[in-house]
Amino acid sequence: MQSLYDLSAPAKLNLFLHVTGRRADGYHLIESVFMLIDWCDTLHMSRRHDGSISREDLGAALPADDLVLRAARALQVASGCQYGAHIGIDKRIPAQAGLGGGSSDAATTLLALNRLWHLNWPLEKLLPIGLRLGADVPFFLHGHNAWVRGIGEIIEAVELPEAEFLVAKPAAGLSTSDIFCHPGLERKTGTAILSRFLERPFDFGRNDLQSVAQKICPGVGEALHWLETLGLGGRMTGSGSAVFAHLGQPIGSFGDHSLCQSRVCKNLPEHPLAGWAAGKGI
Repeated sequence: MQSLYDLSAPAKLNLFLHVTGRRADGYHLIESVFMLIDWCDTLHMSRRHDGSISREDLGAALPADDLVLRAARALQVASGCQYGAHIGIDKRIPAQAGLGGGSSDAATTLLALNRLWHLNWPLEKLLPIGLRLGADVPFFLHGHNAWVRGIGEIIEAVELPEAEFLVAKPAAGLSTSDIFCHPGLERKTGTAILSRFLERPFDFGRNDLQSVAQKICPGVGEALHWLETLGLGGRMTGSGSAVFAHLGQPIGSFGDHSLCQSRVCKNLPEHPLAGWAAGKGI
């Protein structure tokens, strides 16, 4: 096996996101349900024998040192592997959207190179590498819709009914650090109860980051208003700027909002690469 092609890296939606506190080291404590959706980036990987790691942008241009390259280098260093990789990425998930695109790309990179380099590490060895890359990466490595707590490292799989969502990304993006550092952010939401969430999974809680995001990025409020004009109750995902609404019934034609990138997405029962870190060969 020299190459792996058409590797999916799906986006996620936060069905709710509560900020419950802040640790002494500055990391925020959250409670959230992360749900996979079928808005995906696609990666292709070929093994290199010279130890070099390179990237080719097949869609939108990425930063020179993105999470894909950082993930590959981190696994190479941690494992002592002498192989390298050439990674092609067709970037479709918008950046600075709260959709987890960069973290998902990093997780797919770790899972794929774990096989391509014949490491066959179990998930438990990949998770610490993922957490150092970003708080959302462990979720994508686990590969299932999940109740997520702590700083993102406490993950419990949850079953969700099939559903569709209208997702809208304003032209302007948002920096996660700007949101979490904002003095207006409330950090004391009480603990949620999983059983109550499961009673109404698509209409539970709120996103504690949304009010701050709307102050920084007017496009968030504009996108939410557009959803309202369609008769939909929306909320922001992650630290924004994308928003979404559950489609309880087919919406038909909703047109395009001139200031938003939008699409109807289905949720996924599991990650396309779920189980790839089980130590089994292809």
